[in-house]
Formats: sequence, structure tokens, C-alpha cells
Amino acid sequence: MQAVRQDVLPPSGIEFAASLRLIPTVTKELSPRLEFVSRVLCNLVVARSNLLRIFEVREEPSPIQSSVEEEREKRAHVRKGTEAVEGEVEMDTQGDGFISVSKTIQKTDVQQPTVTRIYFVREHKLHGIVTGIEGVKIISSLEDKLDRLLVSFKDAKIALLEWSDAVHDLVPVSIHTYERAPQLMSLTAPLFRSELRADPLSRCAALGLPNHSIAILPFYQSQAELDVMDQDSTTRDVPYSPSFILNLASQVDEAIHTVVDFSFLPGFNNPTLAVLYQTEQTWTGRLKEYKDTTKLIIFTLDISLQSYPIITSVEGLPYDALYLVPCTEVFMGVIIVCTNSLLYIDQSSRRIALPVNGWAARTTDLPMGPEPTVDLKLEGSRAIFVDDKTLFLILKDGNLYPVEIGAEGKTVTRLTLGAPLAQTAVPAVVKGLGDGHVFIGSTVGPSVLLKANWVEEEVPEEEEGEGTAVVDTKGQQDWDMDDDLYDDDDDLYGPSKPVESTTTETAVAPKKMRSVLHLSLKDHLPAYGPISGMTFSLTSEGDKPVPELVTATGSGIVGGFTLFQRDLPVRTKKKLLALGGTRGLWSLPIRQSTKGPGGVSVERGVNPFNAGKEGDTCILSTDANPSPGLSRIATKSNSGKSDINFTTRVPGTMVGAAAFFQRTAILVVMTNAIKVLEPDGTERQTILDMDGKLPRPKIRACSISDPFVLIMREDDSLGLFIGETERGKIRRKDMSPMGEKSSKYLAGCFFTDTSGLFESHYQNLAPGGDVATATLQTVLGGGNKAQWLVLVRPQGILEIWTLPKLALAFSSDGISSLHNVLVDSHDPPALSLPLDPPRKPQEFDVEQIVLAPLGEGDVKPHLCVFLRSGQLSVYQAMPLGQVDPTTGPEARRPSHLDIKFVKAASIAFEISRPEEEVSGVLAEHKKIPRVFVPFSTTAPTGAGYCGVFLTGDRPNWIFGTDRGGVKIFPSGHAVVNAFTACSMWERGDFLMYTEDGPRLLEWLPDFSYDYPLPSRSVPRGRSYSNVVFDPSTCLVVAASCNQAKFASYDEDGNRIWEPDAPNVSDPTSDTSALELISPDSWVTMDGFEFASNEYINDIAIVTLETAATETGIKDFIAVGTTIDRGEDLAVKGAAYIFEIVEVVPDAAIAPTRWYKLRLRCRDDAKGPVTAVCGFQGYLVSSMGQKIFVRAFDSDERLVGVAFIDVGIYVTSLRSLKNLLLVGDAVKSVMFVAFQEDPYKLVLLAKDVEHHCVTSADFFFTDDGELSIVTGDEEGIIRVYQHNPQDPDSRDGKHLLLRTEFHGQVEYRTSTVIAKRNKDDPSIPQSKLLQGATDGSLFSLTPVEEAAFKRLQLLQGQMTRNVQHTAALNPKAFRIVKNEFNSKPLLKGILDGNLLAHYEALPIATQNEMTQQIGTERQTVLRDWIALSGPW
Repeated sequence: MQAVRQDVLPPSGIEFAASLRLIPTVTKELSPRLEFVSRVLCNLVVARSNLLRIFEVREEPSPIQSSVEEEREKRAHVRKGTEAVEGEVEMDTQGDGFISVSKTIQKTDVQQPTVTRIYFVREHKLHGIVTGIEGVKIISSLEDKLDRLLVSFKDAKIALLEWSDAVHDLVPVSIHTYERAPQLMSLTAPLFRSELRADPLSRCAALGLPNHSIAILPFYQSQAELDVMDQDSTTRDVPYSPSFILNLASQVDEAIHTVVDFSFLPGFNNPTLAVLYQTEQTWTGRLKEYKDTTKLIIFTLDISLQSYPIITSVEGLPYDALYLVPCTEVFMGVIIVCTNSLLYIDQSSRRIALPVNGWAARTTDLPMGPEPTVDLKLEGSRAIFVDDKTLFLILKDGNLYPVEIGAEGKTVTRLTLGAPLAQTAVPAVVKGLGDGHVFIGSTVGPSVLLKANWVEEEVPEEEEGEGTAVVDTKGQQDWDMDDDLYDDDDDLYGPSKPVESTTTETAVAPKKMRSVLHLSLKDHLPAYGPISGMTFSLTSEGDKPVPELVTATGSGIVGGFTLFQRDLPVRTKKKLLALGGTRGLWSLPIRQSTKGPGGVSVERGVNPFNAGKEGDTCILSTDANPSPGLSRIATKSNSGKSDINFTTRVPGTMVGAAAFFQRTAILVVMTNAIKVLEPDGTERQTILDMDGKLPRPKIRACSISDPFVLIMREDDSLGLFIGETERGKIRRKDMSPMGEKSSKYLAGCFFTDTSGLFESHYQNLAPGGDVATATLQTVLGGGNKAQWLVLVRPQGILEIWTLPKLALAFSSDGISSLHNVLVDSHDPPALSLPLDPPRKPQEFDVEQIVLAPLGEGDVKPHLCVFLRSGQLSVYQAMPLGQVDPTTGPEARRPSHLDIKFVKAASIAFEISRPEEEVSGVLAEHKKIPRVFVPFSTTAPTGAGYCGVFLTGDRPNWIFGTDRGGVKIFPSGHAVVNAFTACSMWERGDFLMYTEDGPRLLEWLPDFSYDYPLPSRSVPRGRSYSNVVFDPSTCLVVAASCNQAKFASYDEDGNRIWEPDAPNVSDPTSDTSALELISPDSWVTMDGFEFASNEYINDIAIVTLETAATETGIKDFIAVGTTIDRGEDLAVKGAAYIFEIVEVVPDAAIAPTRWYKLRLRCRDDAKGPVTAVCGFQGYLVSSMGQKIFVRAFDSDERLVGVAFIDVGIYVTSLRSLKNLLLVGDAVKSVMFVAFQEDPYKLVLLAKDVEHHCVTSADFFFTDDGELSIVTGDEEGIIRVYQHNPQDPDSRDGKHLLLRTEFHGQVEYRTSTVIAKRNKDDPSIPQSKLLQGATDGSLFSLTPVEEAAFKRLQLLQGQMTRNVQHTAALNPKAFRIVKNEFNSKPLLKGILDGNLLAHYEALPIATQNEMTQQIGTERQTVLRDWIALSGPW
């Protein structure tokens, strides 16, 4: 059996982060009026698993308050005592606090409030698992002032990457591999996790290797180093000297074994490493024999002489040391974070200890100082210095504590732990971004960007005589928020210290000042964390019930559910059946004109993309039937009988309509004429599209941008009109600069540059040349920007012309081939004269094109292109940057745009054209218009989105988000004939003509669009381990995870040990509760709490026999649990049977229906019940090393009917009819059958190799072929076959391993869905959805043999011929090392992550690859489209 593994969702969360200046910025910090525009603080590069993302951290002006009333209201909500004091400037209310500017500006200056935001730039799914990222400077950084990116991978590789403006992406400089080093061949190598560290001055980088070794990669920092160290001229361009492996035990100190952590220290002349290691390992049970076994060594790397002098060596450190935090250059020491304490150690081996709980003094002989009053646990914590003397310590529950270093001169004397400042993200990585910004990355939930700064404030008079302790207390009391940093509106106060004022010469009493630490939330990156359970539920919030994937995500306080849908969810608000609109809908804001001086119609200029804010006043609709078509103008009805009133009916079909003359008239383009209508629908002017007295071909498309009108006819000719505001009429515009009148054009549109990108990068070197000249309309409407005309000629040349002078500003011939980057070729206007015979439409013709703004807060121009072949690509317009010119200065066009278009998204559709199979009126009736319609909306969450909607039989929403880039979501409709944004009733509405007729729709609230699937988060404040959906009641049953105090008791019931101090706490153990949840409101209807030492392993909906129903069977909930009894007693378990029963609802809570859980049976077991399932009316459960089949007798007890001995620890049970699949943590997988007469479990076959299987599933095709798919804790996917005819199977007793595929990440939850073939939908295939521990979701889909062979050949071509990010090898990434097979068993599963890049390749590259494998591009794309899609 063949299959393809595809990513549905990428990994979620952030495990590694680096702050660097990676991308050259062209953003101007000041506008021409010397106003602050924005400045880029840095680039933030983050990684999780194989996903690498690049962001830009930007400081921008905060939104301006529009009125004094809002300012007063804001001040009224400020807490007393937190107003901005003298020398401070108040920032925005979104949590940006105050900053001290007294030293930097005069009191007369006005500081503009700013906000800090994170914006998405680029992302890559790498063919490797990232284990570290760092920013470094190399010798070329001296020229371009940019950093390079260093990325390490799981298989001991380091890639050096730099940013290229030419491709607007990362390009590899070099890759260094150590996977063949002898250290990687050791037995412990698979358990080792390599870590990457970089010297603060970028002199070298270090990668941790097994067996106490480190790979060192030195970098040149100056031309002198290059001249001295490298005389060979052939390697002059290489920015590094040869790397080498440093064996710490043999080359530094023979005592170094079991390296815990290592780090570079700043402030030294040579690279200096601190290594934390443990020669003798111990644990809590051996502390009497071995205590304080950790050691620290600090040594210098003299790379040129290959010598490593030791600076200091410290022994006798606590055995539970976790990691190192280097101090700043002021102290040049190191902080060691242990489980129960913090230690500071300097070069002279001085030790300063800070205990954080009562266990510290009991587990180490180090002097610990005063007994602490707190009880903190530092496992899972992260720490970072925010200044020379302040360390932020973030615990695993997100609590942030400041630790202050007390010093006399440069000698550290004490460490002081302050009160907690906030509860923030659960930390996985903490990075400083400069300027007081701290980024906290989390793998289990959202990551946050904070800003910390000290401000001086005056001590109130009533506190002056009360001493330092009172001041400290006051500083802590100021922090009165509700422990939730996700409330953006609170400022946070930290520990404070009194500072004496220097004003002593005057007679006035000196004021006492104190420094207060202000902490504020700036921005966040959304994430949902690991997927621990998932199921499909049915949601009916939209127009029709649709499947919704419910996943249990997150951990601890950020745990809950995340819901995913395939299509962008919408809801019908109104059905406007009388409106029609099969050929077009337009909702326009029209106003009555006012006569200004000289009789000119004047109206205030409005940004066309924000026109919806004033509300639309009329709707235009058009239909092709009855011939020759009928168009209507409707307005909002004030009567209750109908929603709309029709004011005018016009015979004929409209092609386009828009507001004109500053929204005082309606301009309508018919198929043979252009009309200017008054707001009431009466005609003001009609221009028939005639050539003398001969009618021209029909108008097939148009673009209207006040005051210009562009029409495209069916013979590909073009017409251009301009409106005269003084007369209120339109006239033809001279197009002679564009060439011959008979020139042909495939598509075109206008673009109004609201961002100013085009205007600021347009140059006209011709005499008298200037940017687009202002017409009277642009003068009257001061809010409008320059307008541009975008055209595509038949030979596939994209042209951008200025308006109104029609000067060619941009030309590129790569649009029909969909090149990755489009730049100006500086060619003159292309010739596109009519051909004889007339040119027929071709596959790669551009059918639709639009240049429109896309984005959320950061809106950028994007070019959307749709080819006749069904290929859709979206390009982002951006400044040209540092790109080498392809033509000399003499060949450059005098008028040119210094911009480029970079491909941001690409997708292929399978297109059918029924109108081309017939002719005449029937063809016009069957024609489905595929048109790009720009829209701007405000989502119910309050976020504003600009985007484009593609109508037709593949309707899609295209828009951008700040943190996710450009997204393409299907709309969920079979066909959309017409679309328009409509604000006649409410802002954010859309008017669509779908297969169900004309409807007014809105987006569903609370959805996020930063992921490849629309998602909605349901925070619960606790995590869930399992979730199932009960189809009979449509309710969700989930197992929540909590922590409870654990106590051991002796035989008499007395506690064996109790905490003997307030700073020593009980141990905790897992406990669970079963919750019955309504998926409509996500309210817990009922629950069942288990014992404090009992937790749930598995939940399943099973069908058992019962006398309570007519059919004799009913669905029950089976639960398997584990009961922990401490380390001295064997673990036990239990199996539970619950029933969902309907009860009388409480009218105050639920006016409709209410359900509760009823416990029907509990069956105690001698071992843990780790997996449950059901088949044929029986319950199947595991108990230790056995599997039992039980019947449900009299609805009150379980009676065993069969059992079988299996492996060591059962991890999964799956049933199919009477077949059973058993996954084991040691003995791999077993295939078992059940028979009823007599009752018996029979082992059919098993895997003879030992693998730790975490999940096993049945996998079958529509022709009846059955396979077994397993996943293990290493992420390896194996496909087995049961074939008794094969001699290798030993008469069917052994399962045959057919395929091994390295998925790289472990998955513990999976679900099977039916995938139906279009040709024969009666027999479904199985499609596996698998949720991984890194938050990724991937699918396994069966592939037909013919398509599999084509895609496998294509996969080989792409492996060899495409430049992969970081120069990684996709094939090596998926290979599984198998001791029993000479060749890798890789040919049964395709790598969807690699094949997905084929859609985005330029068409010429696509054709070249398919020709080499003897097939066609359309065939391969058809195969891929049939397989893609989440479900």
C-alpha cells in the first residue's frame, strides 16, 4: 500500500529564538514633516521542530485618540497614584506603561506615544529538526551591517544563512556536518540533544556533541585575521576558518564528563567557555553517599594556538544544577540555576547562594544564607538579565520574579529575590531584544514580548520616615493586578529602592526618589501548544452543520481546547432572494452632492478602502436572464415587510459598477455602454461603446477608480475613460503613449496607492517628469493617493503605468510563468498587435489580475494573479532593496518604479469550463465568473482585515494577518457567482450570490486566522489528556489533568512524612476529572472527580448490550485509569463505565436540554488500565500485560469472557469488526482476532522487532487492501502488512514491515476519517489524522499506484533540482536507520512537505521537472490536488 504524509498544521509554539539584525530595512523613521513613522528594533527568528519563522519587531506610533472626551475618559480610569509624573510620557493604554524621557528631551518637546509590534516576514518548513539558532557577525557584516543566522539541527549539522534581497529570502552560505564524527556513533548518541551557543562577539560558535565534546566553528572578524590565518587565495571568500571538535576530557580537563550545560561569557579578550558538568551522577536516594557532585570550569579558547588555559574551576556545587546564565560584562561571572537555589560564581571562585525553598539547605553542604520564606520550584524555569544587576527568573507556571544583584564596586555581595511581577507565558526560551524588551517564547501556549524599564518616582510624604522596608513594601503593594499579563491595560510594579535626591544646596527639604520597575506587555505570538487528544464534533453555528476538529491543547493554565474548521466559517444573516445577482453584486456608498464655488460638485475625500465606515446606501445587482439581461438598483427598506426596495431597473447586464465623482454618482459599465447615474438611478450620461457607427465587441471586464474607467472587450482591446468633475461627466482618454489603438490586453486594473509605497519609490528622470499629476478630483479629495494602471499583455508581460500622464513605470515578462520574484526589466512598452487568425486563449494566459492591499494592521500592496490553467499566486510588493541591476544605467527607463513583487502564496485548482463546450445563449448561462473582488472588513474580534475574494467554482478568501502572512481559505460554497462587501446594515457584512441564492453573510466571531486552518481557542485554565465526541447526544467528553498533593500512609493509616516547615511542600501527583461539555457554549454540564492519586489513561465511546433500550444496545463511556500509591507499592488501576443521561433542565441555566454523567460500573484491576476500546457489544481493556474482553451484565457489572497475554505495557487498542490491534511500549504491535463460539482471543500475527509504539491504526483503501500503521516515540511511521502467502511471514505469524518513514515527531492521538473517491463514492478509503506533541497535525492518505509512481518520480526530481532552505537533504531527513535491512524502506510513503513546494515553483521549472519524468504538469497537479486538503 502506498500513502502520502502531509502537514495539515505546522508545529505550534516557540522552542528557540534569536534576536538579530537580519534584513536590511528601508523604512524611514521620519516622515517629510519630521513625524515619527516607525523604526525596526530587530528581527526575531523563532523555531519549533522543523518550522523556522522570521519576524520583524517594529516600534510604531500608537493609534491617535480622536477627541478630548476620550482623553478625559482614559484619565478617569487611571488608578490613583499611577499618573504620569514629571519627566515621564504617557504611552498608549494597551499596556505600554510609562517611560522616563527627562534625560533625553526638553520639557517643551512632545514625545509621540509608540507601540511595539511583531510582524511576520517569512517562514520555512525545513528538512531537519532545529536544536538551536543564534545570530552572528562575519567579516562581510562590516560592509552591510547585517547579522547572519546560525541554525543547528538534530543530526549534528550547523547551517550558516544570510538574507538575500534578490530573492527576499534566506540563502545558505555554508553547512557544517558532524554526523559522521565518532562521538555520534556512541550508544548514548540517540539520547543526546545538541545545543548551539555563540560567542557574544561572534568570534566562534559551539555545538554540543555526545561524549563531552564540543564542535567549534571559528569566524573571521576582520580582514587582518583573514590575511594572517588564511594565505590560500581560493578560500578568501569563506567567512570562517576550519571547524574542529574539542574533546573536553582529553584537551581541557580529564574530569569533565556528563556536560549539563555550557555557555560563552562576555567581556573576555578571547572566547571564554563556562562548562557545567557532573563527573559522578547521583539522585535524591543517594544523597547520603554522593552530594554536591556538580562542577564548573571556565576556560579560554585560543583557537590559533589550539590551547585552552583554565581560568577557574569550582567543585562541590549542588547535584541538581540545571543551567547557566552568564552575567553581563560588569561582573563577568555566571549564575547557576539549581532546582532549589541560585548560585553566583565569579572568576575567583567566590560563591554567593540564594535559596528559594527549604529543600536547598537539606540537599547541599554549601552555605545557603538565611532561611527563605518562599517555596519556589525552579525546574522548567528560564532566566535572563534585563540590566547589569537585575535578573528575571520565570518559573514553569509563568510567574516572573526579579532577582537583584547587590555589589560593592565590582564584587558581588548578595542576591535578593523580589516579589513576583507578573504571571506571563510558560517559558521555553527567553531572549533580550534590546532597549529593555524581553521575549518569552513558549512551547505550550502564546509567546509574549515584554518591556521592562526603571523609572524614578517621588516617595510620598507619609512614607518618608518609615524606612527602606516600608518603601519596598509599598513598591510591592503597587502591584495589584490580577496575575494575568494578558490583560493589556495594567502596568506592573516591581521592587523599589530609595534614591537620595541631589538637590541639597537649597533650603527646601530634599525629595526622596525611588526607582520603580515598570513591566508592560507589548505584543504576543499566538500558539496552542501540543495536541494531546482530538476528535471530530459537529458544529451548527454557521449556515449548515460542518465537521469541526476539537483538539485538547496546551498545558497547565494555558490548557484548553482549540477548534479547527476546513473552510472560513460564515453565518447567514439575511436571505435577499428578490435581489438576484448571478452576474454581479455591488454595494456602494453614494451621497448627495453639494455645489461648491463655480458650480463644482464637492465631496470630502474618503479612503476607498475605508468607505464602508460610512455605510453603503445602495446595492446594484445584475442577471444574464432574461436575455439581454436585467440590472436592478436597491436601497435599504425602512418598512418591516422587506429588507430592500428596488428604485430602478435597467435592461442589460452590468459588467461593473462603482461610486464616482466623490461618491455623488454611480458609474455603471454595461456590456455595450458606460452610464453615469444619479444617486436615485436616473441617467445623467450614456456613452455607447461604438467604433464610428459600428458596434464594438462586448465588454467582458472593467476596472473603475474615480476618476478613471478601464474597459476590456471580448477581442482583448482596451478602452480608457476619465471623469471631468467640473461637468460631472466622463470622456474618452487619449491612450497614444501606450502604443497602437488596436493593441491587445488580457487583463488590467487600477491601483490606488494608500500605503505610499509606489509613490515613494517612483523615479522619473525625463525632463519635466513627475509623479502622477494631481487632477481636480485628487485636489478636492485630499485623502486620496496616486493612482496607477496595471495591464497584462497577451505575451505575458506585466506593465504598470502612471496616471493620468500614462508613463510606463514597470515592466516584467515573468508574470505568466509565475516567477518567484518580479522586477522591472526596463523594457519599452511591448507590442501586442492583433493576430490573423485571432489568437485563441492559452493555458498560461492571465485570466484575472488585481493589485490591492492585503493585511491586518500592517497593510501592504499585493498582486493577485489567476491563470486560465487554475494557478493562483499572490505577490507582495516591496522596495527593490539592494539588488544588483541587470541592466546598465544607460538602458534603464527614465520613468521607473524601484519595487519588486515577491511570491507570498501559491495554490493550484482543478478548473472546468462548461461554457466552452457549448455556444450561444447557453454558454452565457453556464459561464461562472471568476473575478477578484477586493474587500475591507472588521472581524467580530475587532481586527480589521484587507483582502481579496475570488469568485467562481473555487471560491476563496485571500487576506493577510500580521503574524501569519498571506492566507488562502476556501469559502465552503460550491459556487459563488458574485461577491461584494456590504455595510448597508452593519459593518463587516458580505453580500454573496451562492448556490443557495443571494445572501447577506458575516464571519463568525472569535476565530483566528494565523494558522493554515481557521481556528478558535477555548481557554479552560487546565489541560486535557483525552477528548471524545458522543454522537448520540452531540456532547464532548474530556479528561482534565490537575495536580494534587500526594501523601503516603503506613498500615495504620498514619502519614509517613509531613512537611516540617512552611517553605517545604508536599509532593504532587497527577489527578483527573471526567467532564461532560456542551460544544455549543463550551460549558461543563457535569463531571466526575477521581481520587487524588488516580488519573485517566484512555477514554472511548463503546457500544454495549443493555436492557434499557429497544435495540438492546447503547453507547457508553469507558474510562481506564491508573492509581499511584507511591514508589514502595505496585500501581493499580480501574475500568469505569459511564452513561450520559438526560435530566430536567434548570430554567435559569439551560432553557432547553441538560445532561449528566451516571456511573454504571467500576471494575478494579491489579494493574493500570492503559487502553480501552469496544467491538461487537463487548468492552476491550488492558490490564498490565493482559487484555480482557468483557460483557456488560445487567447494566451493573463487567463479566470477563476472554483474555490474552500481550507485551509489557499496552499503549493503544484499535478495533475493526472482530479484529484488534494492540500497540505496546516494548513489543511493538500485535494483530488479534476475537471469536464468540467459543469465546476466544487469537493472535494472528505480530511484529518480531522491539519498538516503542505509541499509536497503532488500521489503514485501508477502497479496493479492500488492509495495512497496519504504527508510530513510535521517535516519530517513525511504520506500515505493516499481514500476508500469510508471503514466505517471510512464517505462515502469517509475523507482520511484514513494508515501509519506514521518519516523521521526526511523536504523535499520541490519531483519528480515522473516510476519504471518498469521486468516481465511486460508495466505498470510502481511510485517511489518518495524527496530532503530535509539538502541536503539528499531519495526515496519511492512500495513493493509487499510477499516481504514486508519478509523484515518487517527481519527489526525486525535487530532491535533486530544487535549492532547499539551509542546504538540507530531504531524503536523508526521512530515512530510518534499520539494522536488519540493507536498504531504507522509504518507498511506500511520499513526503508531502517536499511535494507541496511544487505548486509554488515557476511554471517553467514545473514543466522542466515533469518532462524529465515523462509526464505532464497538469497530470501531476491533478494527482496532487486530489490528495491535498485537510479532510
